[in-house]
Formats: sequence, structure tokens, C-alpha cells
Amino acid sequence: MMVPANERTYLGLDLSTQQLKAVVVNDDLQILHETQVQFDNDLPEFRTHSGVCRAGDNKTVTAPTLMWVKALDMLLDKLRVCGVDFSKVVALSGTAQQHGSVWWATGAGKVLKNLSSESFLHQQLAGYFSINDSPVWMDSSTTKECQQLEAAVGGPEKLSALTGSRAYERFTGAQIAKVAQNKPVAYNNTERISLVSSFLCSVFLGDYAPIDWSDGSGMNLFDIHKKDWSDVLLEACATDLKDKLGEAVPSFSNLGSISPYFVERFGFESSCRVIAFTGDNPASLAGMRLQPGDVAVSLGTSDTVFLWLEEPHTLLEGHVLCNPVEKNAFMALLCFKNGSLTRERVRDNCADESWQLFNELLESTPRGNFGNLGLYYDAQEILPFAFGDHRFNKANEKLSRFASKEVEVRALIEGQSIAKRAHAEEAGFVIKPTSRILVTGGASANKCILQVLADVFNTPVYRLEIVNTAMLGAAYQAKYGLQPDIKFSELTASLQAPTLVCTPYKDASQIYDPMVARYRKLVEEIVKE
Repeated sequence: MMVPANERTYLGLDLSTQQLKAVVVNDDLQILHETQVQFDNDLPEFRTHSGVCRAGDNKTVTAPTLMWVKALDMLLDKLRVCGVDFSKVVALSGTAQQHGSVWWATGAGKVLKNLSSESFLHQQLAGYFSINDSPVWMDSSTTKECQQLEAAVGGPEKLSALTGSRAYERFTGAQIAKVAQNKPVAYNNTERISLVSSFLCSVFLGDYAPIDWSDGSGMNLFDIHKKDWSDVLLEACATDLKDKLGEAVPSFSNLGSISPYFVERFGFESSCRVIAFTGDNPASLAGMRLQPGDVAVSLGTSDTVFLWLEEPHTLLEGHVLCNPVEKNAFMALLCFKNGSLTRERVRDNCADESWQLFNELLESTPRGNFGNLGLYYDAQEILPFAFGDHRFNKANEKLSRFASKEVEVRALIEGQSIAKRAHAEEAGFVIKPTSRILVTGGASANKCILQVLADVFNTPVYRLEIVNTAMLGAAYQAKYGLQPDIKFSELTASLQAPTLVCTPYKDASQIYDPMVARYRKLVEEIVKE
């Protein structure tokens, strides 16, 4: 049955660490329904804490695969109770926590193709995972395997140039190598290895779903330039791995019709299409509707920067992934550990725990801060690899403290903003006249901080009011997968535009270009300390 255009809906799912969420949007991409299943509270029989299980070594972190399956049963029932008419859903897509893996046992593919609508999914899939507990992104038990992967291609820089990242313990390649080496029986009994995203997609498809390019970029196994698995890295991980991974596809691929199970049990139309699922970071880029030349900044406990890249640069810290909405583009992900907590520490010390006073101090100092520059790292920072407070005067001499509280406040905010720009440019980001900074997160409410960000980047700052960007990105991808010939920006053009918050002063470039160059030189010295 053809669904009239004004009644079409799209389903987006998000399997994150602590919950499984869903959103239904209409043809204008407006939200109609949302619901969620919390793993700890709604599925207590799996005994997870914050959605995961930790081993005694404090390094091995997993999640019960069957818990995710059972959560899907519950989620769809919840949506039905909410009044969702599944027969109106013309396409669905999803997203999931990156780097985790699901291990399908021999015979699982046949079960997927022959699911009975008379039984729950978890009843039918129980016993068809060769490893019952999926390694997830919080795991840090694969140091040895990371070293093996880097050695296979000639070191961390070459691995990063090939796959977009140096070897990370949480990445799927090292996790696969660990299983193959330590649990060879389980590995040999594995018919297919999915990422968490392609696992969830497989259930809806009723067949093994391919891994998409964007999520596949977070495995240390995928050649982001050739858009294919690296044979050298596959061989370094395990035998016959290519067969167990299957072919990778673009992130908005139309994979086929929904499984008859969902048609018969929930009333989906058999014509409902399943669009490839991807990782949460790529889905967030889609949800934030980044365009070429844009940079998205999430100002939270950690500050995270998303970049749309035309060409990638090799990063030893940070990640380059294939772009989820444009085949020939890339995205970069940069994480700065010292975000809001560091801002709050300086606020408490300098402004009596008052953001109003903090902002007054910030605005009472000139842009450029008399040449003073401060870099503050309460926790071991990633970009750069540094720790402690580092204060410099205009002659680049180290200071133990600044002369006034207002200089300290501006030094913090300018230093954080300059670091974001410097590392974004090292990743290949180029500021254009059409560039925008899109901000989210708690500190995005502070216009004084955003004004510094606008001046340092010499780019206007817009605030995104939406939350759950990954889940919404999945819903947008569901529609995009049906119309891949239309630009993603055109598809989402009807959505409310982000709000312009501030624009840079005309002399911003003259002030901050030299400070970015200074930052690079100072960081070189700090890292050597």
C-alpha cells in the first residue's frame, strides 16, 4: 500500500550505552513521537550498571547482547502504546555507540531470515551469539593488540593515515584480535561480526546488514581513502576476517525491505525500507546538519569538536571518519577533556562561583588580553598531551599567576578557543567566508564565551536548540536513504535554522591569527616538559 506523502513517517533508533531510544518524524522531519528503554531500570535481570558490565580487571567492559535484543522488543511495544501507526513508516534507520561488536554464531543468519512473529525476538535469538557479552567502547584491555596493529603497517602515524586514527584500545580491530587470540573456539564459531549499529540494522533487515563506511572508520581496519577493508590489517587481526565482516557500504544505503517479522507482528508495510545504520558520532553530524566549511562545538564536561572535511589530514590524536551524508567527504572528531569542569574551577576561584561575575570579568578585558595566554588542564589533556596550568605573558615568559582575576578569566576562555581552532586546522579544517560554528551543550547558553569563540575563529556562531542529535540524525538518514540524489542540506532545509548568537569583530583576525601561531609554539614546549 502506498502511503500518501502527507502521512509518511520515518523511524530513527539510537542504541546508546545506557538506553535504546526511538523517534518518529513526519515527512517535514518534525518530531511526532519519542520513547526509550533504560537498560538498568527496565531490564534489571541483566544486572548492568550504567548499561555495562565490568570485569574484575577494571579494563574489560562489555554489555549483554541479548539485553539489546530484548530492549528492542520493549521499545516497539512502547511505541505502539504511544499510538505510533507502523504502517505509515516508509523507512527507518538507526545509530549506535561506536566501536562495540556483536558476534553472531554459526546458524544465526538462517534464524534471522526465518523469525516467527509468534515469539519475542530475544526468545528466538538466544543462543545464537558466539560471545554473549559484546565488547563496548569503554573497554581498555587490548594494549597488546593495539601494538600489533600499529606494527603491521609501520607505526601509529601510518595507521592513522590509513584508517583515520592511531590504534585505540576501544576500537573494534583490537577487540577482534583479542577474541581471536584468546577465544579461538568462539571466533571459529562466529558466522558474522557486526558493529552495534549494523547488528541492530540486521534485526530489522532479517539478514546480516553491512557495516557502513562511517562507523567502519572507527575500527582501525577500514581504509578511509579506498573505502574498503585493509587486507594487511585484517590479516594482522585474525584469519578469514573479511568473510566475517562482509562488504562495507555508504552510510545512507538503501539495504532492502523490512523483515516479515515486523510486518506481521507490528503492522509495518512490507514496502518499508531499511537504510544503513551508523555510529553515534556520524549520526550527530547528520542531526546537527553540518555543511562544508562548518564546525560544530559541543561545550560540556568535555568539549567536542566536529568538522566537515573535504580532505583529511593525518592525526595522532583525534579521529577522521568517512562523512555519513557525502560519499567523497570526511569528518573529524576532536575531544578536549578539560571543558566545563575547568571553566567552573576558574569561575569559583575568580568569580565567587558566579557566572554573572565571571562574564563581567571576561568582558572587562580587551580581546587579546594584553598578550597574556593561559592553558589550563585539570585532567591529563588529549589535545595536546599536557597537564597543569600554564600561564604566559606577551613575551612568552612563564608566569606563576596573572596580575588580576579578569586576565585569568579571559586567558582561560581565549586559550580554550585558540586550542580548538589550532587543532581543527591541523585536522584539515579551512575557515571560509560561508563557515559557521554550531554550538550545543551547557556552556552554549553563555553568550560571552561564544563571542570569544566567534572572534578566535573569525566566524559567526549559531546555537543549536535540538537535543538527541544522533537519534534525529538517524531519522533524517531514513528519509535521505530514499532520496540519495537530493543533497542532504536540501532534504533538511525545512527544519528550523540554528539561531545566530554572535558575529566576530572586524579586527578579530588581526588579533587572533598571531595568537594561534603562538599557541602552536608554546604547546611544543609544554609537551616537552
